[in-house]
Amino acid sequence: MLFGQEHVQRYQQTNGEEGHDWNNTTVLLLTTKGRRSGRPYTTPLIYQRHGDAYVVVASKGGDPEHPDWYKNLEQNSEAEVQVKGDKFKARAHTAIPEEKPELWALMTRTWPDYDEYQKKTDREIPVVVLEPVR
Repeated sequence: MLFGQEHVQRYQQTNGEEGHDWNNTTVLLLTTKGRRSGRPYTTPLIYQRHGDAYVVVASKGGDPEHPDWYKNLEQNSEAEVQVKGDKFKARAHTAIPEEKPELWALMTRTWPDYDEYQKKTDREIPVVVLEPVR
C-alpha cells in the first residue's frame, strides 16, 4: 500500500478497510482547507487515540518546513477527519508544552521514526490534537 493520494483513494473507497491498518500502525484521513486556495486537501496520517481526541504528528519526515496540512490548520483549525467509515468534523490545536511530552511518547510508541525525524531538523515537530465536534 502506498502512502499518499493512492492511499487516500483506497481508504475512501473501502471506508478504511484498506488503508486504516498500515505498517503495524493506524491511519486516519485529515481534510483541511487550503490556506491560499480554499480547496479541500486530504492527507493520510498516522494517529493514536487519546481520550476522545485523535493525535497526529506534523513531522514531514524531519523536513525543515512544516507540512502543508499543518500550515492549513494554523490558518483554520476546523477540519474533517475519517477513521475507517466514521467521518466527523474536528477542531485542531497544537499540543501545548504541558501536554506534548505525554503525546509525543504515545506517538513514538506507534511510530518510533518520529524521534529520528526530530533529530534531522531544527524545527520543533508539532503534535496536533484533533477534537471531534459532533
